[in-house]
Amino acid sequence: MSLLGLGSFLLLLLGLTGAAPPSFSVDYQNDCFRKDGEKFRYISGSIHYSRIPRAYWKDRLLKMYMAGLNAIQTYIPWNFHEDSPGSYDFSGDRDLEYFLQLAQDIGLLVILRPGPYICAEWDMGGLPAWLLHKQDIVLRSSDPDYIAAVDSWMGKLLPMMKPFLYQNGGPIISVQVENEYGSYFACDYNYMRHLYKLMRFYLGEEVVLFTTDGASLGFLKCGAIQGVYATVDFGPGSNVSAAFATQRHAEPYGPLVNSEYYTGWLDHWGSPHSAVSTKDVVVTLNEILAMGANVNLYMFIGGTNFGYWNGANSPYAAQPTSYDYNAPLTEAGDLTEKYFAIREVIKMYRKIPEGLIPPSSPKFAYGSVKMQQLQTVSEALETISFSGPVESLFPQTFIDLNQAFGYVFYRTKLPVNCSTPTPLASPLNGVHDRAYVSVDGVASGILERGKVLSINVTGKAGSQVDILVENMGRINYGKGINDFKGLVSNLTLDNVALTGWTMYSLGIDQAVNQGLLWEMKPTSSGPLPPSVLSLPAFYGGTFIIPDGIPDLPQDTYISMPKWHKGQVWINGFNLGRYWPTRGPQLTLYVPASILTTDAPNNVTVLELEAAPCLSGPCTVEFTTTPIVNATVHSEHRHV
Repeated sequence: MSLLGLGSFLLLLLGLTGAAPPSFSVDYQNDCFRKDGEKFRYISGSIHYSRIPRAYWKDRLLKMYMAGLNAIQTYIPWNFHEDSPGSYDFSGDRDLEYFLQLAQDIGLLVILRPGPYICAEWDMGGLPAWLLHKQDIVLRSSDPDYIAAVDSWMGKLLPMMKPFLYQNGGPIISVQVENEYGSYFACDYNYMRHLYKLMRFYLGEEVVLFTTDGASLGFLKCGAIQGVYATVDFGPGSNVSAAFATQRHAEPYGPLVNSEYYTGWLDHWGSPHSAVSTKDVVVTLNEILAMGANVNLYMFIGGTNFGYWNGANSPYAAQPTSYDYNAPLTEAGDLTEKYFAIREVIKMYRKIPEGLIPPSSPKFAYGSVKMQQLQTVSEALETISFSGPVESLFPQTFIDLNQAFGYVFYRTKLPVNCSTPTPLASPLNGVHDRAYVSVDGVASGILERGKVLSINVTGKAGSQVDILVENMGRINYGKGINDFKGLVSNLTLDNVALTGWTMYSLGIDQAVNQGLLWEMKPTSSGPLPPSVLSLPAFYGGTFIIPDGIPDLPQDTYISMPKWHKGQVWINGFNLGRYWPTRGPQLTLYVPASILTTDAPNNVTVLELEAAPCLSGPCTVEFTTTPIVNATVHSEHRHV
């Protein structure tokens, strides 16, 4: 065969095999991205797989695709997958590889944000609490202990992600290095360079790496590093030209990128529900797209902080269970006016997929469920504390007791007679985050981080003092992310430190899952006035969903009329916290995927303050209407 004939044969062979491999890159000469050699612009939306049950991933992704998005952005919460060192979970609702494959099958590219820190209004910004076993660890820095843990985690995660890179035939077009590092006090360039090298080592030289920071030079100073493409974030009403001019200080050439364009905002317990008008969102979105910029809408769907996954901000203010975010898709994935308005804007800049948009999911009101008291926490102590008592001169923290989330029970005795009201105090604000105090089985009051540092107690010398401490969620942003939980400093009685503590780690989720609380004989206490504080206690009830009715079970919302504060489980699934007495969230989203028609559905409630059952009949209500924007019952407003 002649050389000319061989060349023609090779060209033909390349044509048969798809020619050039997939590619995605930054084109600095033409200020754009290149996908397979063609100029490319992404219009993306944020979705957190960790906040949505696996059964609904496809529905939510399809709705995003039908809105005209060509990409999604997602965080990987480290603590969601490695709950103890070297113990990894990527199954069920944590099946990240399935989520990525689903996105690709639907036709969506992926912008991956693997951290290791993610913020995201997620407990400790996604960092695992076990890092705090080294008490003076400097998180998000070159601290050797932190780096060793990061190296181990990334050594597990990144090889899993490599096959999903676009260059390897997957959906991932770019990967973020850390997250808004310019907002963190450490400003450790060696740490950022270490992460850069890690990602290059595991993911290769071709993948586009990027950083995200607020659109100001101060943030970019510590957030941007050489070799990683710097992007910015800003919300509706911002000066778009000025924001992108800030990006140009770090990246004189290349595509304009807003990695977090805010469609709404986050909430805190005790503050009004955040809302951003649809008009403001679409006006600024149009400006961004008219400039030819790339954009990611944060959030496109918020989802839910099931269980204990919510974060908190400083000064301490915890985020509620709902992460609805006033996003284009609601917490339950329902279509909103904002969804369709954004779709109309996107339609001006790229072709929208043809076909039907999946509808909002139907909701069903299962009605009232009668509840009865099962046991108080102190009565259930031997059942729910699997590791048994730990004794110590001074109180220990959650981490000292090898517990990350939930509740720890502390017990001591009054050292002296307190015949008149005597202050029991946390002088160093060491209750993290709420402590429910009783003396000799009578509720005495609540200590609360940053708000209530002292209560009065009475009792005789030797009286038993029980304190149930609730971890309300770790700080996820700023220098306070080293957020230890429990009694992190001594309590005092009349200015004298209390000693001689017995502590119980509580495995409440495990006990609920195993049905241990339901095996107990219900206790009965006489009716009390509804305003009286009661001992933290478990309550239970059941309801049946008929199996002969088509399309049941369906999504629903649980409302807690006349309940104060606590935690709810349905069929062993931890829905999250309720706190209607503080607001703004009054109902909790109940996905149909946790309900059953095969057996009675169990509702377990841990009421921490005062259940309506103590003053008469009590119920929980299942309704079709979410309420996450009620009037708040607190004079504290956190910004």
